[in-house]
Amino acid sequence: MVVDFHLDDVVRLRKPHPCGSYEWRVVRLGADIGIRCLKCQHRVLLPRSELERRLKAFVSRGGTGAEPVERD
Repeated sequence: MVVDFHLDDVVRLRKPHPCGSYEWRVVRLGADIGIRCLKCQHRVLLPRSELERRLKAFVSRGGTGAEPVERD
């Protein structure tokens, strides 16, 4: 099953980063997904399949870029 990631999603991984944080923000999408540690700001590129295996939960979901538009 393919997990649908969006920019600015905050994800919790199964194992902690050496700084002690479990939570990361998605900053780049593609075949490789860029994530940034919320505690120490370290940036890592992981293949999509590896991030899907390490994912424990979504803390918050980022925008899809399709914001509703109000019309007058």
